[in-house]
Amino acid sequence: MTQVENFGFGTQIRKSPYFDATVRWGAKAFSVYNHMYIPRDFGDPEQNFWNLVNDAILCDVAVERQVEITGSDAAKFTQMLTPRDLSSMSVGQCRYILITNSEGGILNDPILLRLAENHFWISLADSDVLLWAQGVAVHSGLDVKITEPDVSPLQLQGPKSGEIMRELFGERILELKYYWLREVELDGIPLVVSRTGWSSELGYELYLRDESQGDALWERIMAVGQSFDLKPGHTSSIRRIEGGMLSYHADADIHTNPYELGLDRLVNLDMKAEFIGKAALRRIKDEGVNRKQVGLIIDCDPFAGPNTTFLTINKGGDAIGKVTSAVYSPRLQHNIALAMVDISYDVIGTEVEVVTVSGPVRATVTERPFFDPKKQIVAV
Repeated sequence: MTQVENFGFGTQIRKSPYFDATVRWGAKAFSVYNHMYIPRDFGDPEQNFWNLVNDAILCDVAVERQVEITGSDAAKFTQMLTPRDLSSMSVGQCRYILITNSEGGILNDPILLRLAENHFWISLADSDVLLWAQGVAVHSGLDVKITEPDVSPLQLQGPKSGEIMRELFGERILELKYYWLREVELDGIPLVVSRTGWSSELGYELYLRDESQGDALWERIMAVGQSFDLKPGHTSSIRRIEGGMLSYHADADIHTNPYELGLDRLVNLDMKAEFIGKAALRRIKDEGVNRKQVGLIIDCDPFAGPNTTFLTINKGGDAIGKVTSAVYSPRLQHNIALAMVDISYDVIGTEVEVVTVSGPVRATVTERPFFDPKKQIVAV
């Protein structure tokens, strides 16, 4: 984190098209994600959570860089990158995918957008997939072009986001279904709008296609949103952990495979198409995994904020895993966490010990997501 008065990261860290606007609207601190500044503090994080779940927030997520794949073999190449079967993916559709390496490890868990038959965007979590994709393309023998386009997303999230979108784009925008996209303009500003987001709430992502208009787009949305109690905000650790959403580098990394995370649905070993990691994932599935991700309820005083280190989990004096993401949920009135544990201890109701900064405390393995497990909020 750095205070906005002290931009100490140097010119190698890029500022988003919305950077100045976020500072004007109260951003107090930033961190780095995909080599860019991302606002992480607009004041009280608990108030940010309530703003999100009760009304709406606007978040600068231009750090979700796009890997653009075009060319006559773009569809075939994109399938090479992911174990999820894309054969039924329509133009105008989005998919949550995993990108795996040859050992079955997860390199990224992005949203894939299909803008045309051979035109894809991979909307990234925090890792250098542009370089990976360009490297894969070099010896693929396929007709593809891999670039980073001039695209900078915003997230408009929360129960009132649909009303704000209607004011901005008209009634027809409400016809946009969950995980679908539409190319639109707003006052001449070129956009792609999708019904997606990193909040587990009703929400939209607005992909700006002209960085010179970032300030104008931010101010236009905030002006329309004022009558709906729209607030500037940042992606909420509280809400995303409640929803069991992964944070790359925390809950998953290159040493984590889909089966450990319970993401079997994103792996199709039976499709004819080849993809990187297919043999390794088949072996992992056949042999089984020795650890699994679980949810935890941690019994201690409310955490002051999200964990900044992995917390050791013990059982009977032995280390059996680690807490990867933890936070206090004011709605659930519990400390909740995502954790990776030895497969022997992934049974709901198992009691374990978590070593916090204040000492060891009791925790109980529970189901995840912690809230709205059937995603009824986002899929309306």
